[in-house]
Amino acid sequence: MSPLPALPPPVPLPVLQADCGNCFGLCCVALPFAKSRDFAADKPAGTPCTNLRDDFRCGIHTRLRDQGFQGCTVFDCFGAGQQVSQTTFGGRDWRAHSGTARQMFEVFPVMRQLHELLFHTAQALALPDAAPVHADLRRALAETEEWTRAEAQALTGLDVGALRGRINPLLLRASELARAKVPGRKKNHRGADLMGARLGGADLRGANLRGAYLIAADLNRADLRTADLIGADLRDADLGGADLRDALFLSQAQLNAARGTPATRLPAPFTHPAHWT
Repeated sequence: MSPLPALPPPVPLPVLQADCGNCFGLCCVALPFAKSRDFAADKPAGTPCTNLRDDFRCGIHTRLRDQGFQGCTVFDCFGAGQQVSQTTFGGRDWRAHSGTARQMFEVFPVMRQLHELLFHTAQALALPDAAPVHADLRRALAETEEWTRAEAQALTGLDVGALRGRINPLLLRASELARAKVPGRKKNHRGADLMGARLGGADLRGANLRGAYLIAADLNRADLRTADLIGADLRDADLGGADLRDALFLSQAQLNAARGTPATRLPAPFTHPAHWT
């Protein structure tokens, strides 16, 4: 058998963090939102939010929650905004170059999905117990990263679902390997409807909570160490005093959507959102 080709190192996580100063306000234009408790007004896709300034900054950024735009505070593009703005379109903004607008707005959601895949793949590669799938994960990461450098036309034609379908089993296997070290029987709540569930103080170490609906769930003082939280909906979930150290596939956006306290224990490099008291 011939030796495997050399693989690139994981993409540095700072690349996967939003840099609004180098983005043309794409999340404020490309994406739609509907009037609800998360958004104070309706906005169709491709239409600038009324709060977007001429310099592509939000005019109410420091008052989003107070002004009824909580949904904006929990969105994370994983760095896709600056990638589309500065790399895919070479710094040509949609206002000065109006001919780019439609395609730019179509590319942004695709790039966002690619960056989310990069983020979770990099997280899986950081798990020592997932070493048996590291080689496959690095190949997946290299392929995904290559797509982020593709031209706009290629990106609009990309079947991201198919790519995700190839990578998800690797992420699941990495999760299984990491959670296997937790003794005892682990709870399986994958995709479960746990909205408003009373899970205060629950032992959820090593639990499978992938895609679970935990909206407004009581997770006060719950032990979520090594729990798989990829895709879990934590909107308004009470994480006061919960232990999320070593939680798998956690994102800052999930924390921003939840409620917590300074006593909530988080893994590095995540931070306590400003609205947690």
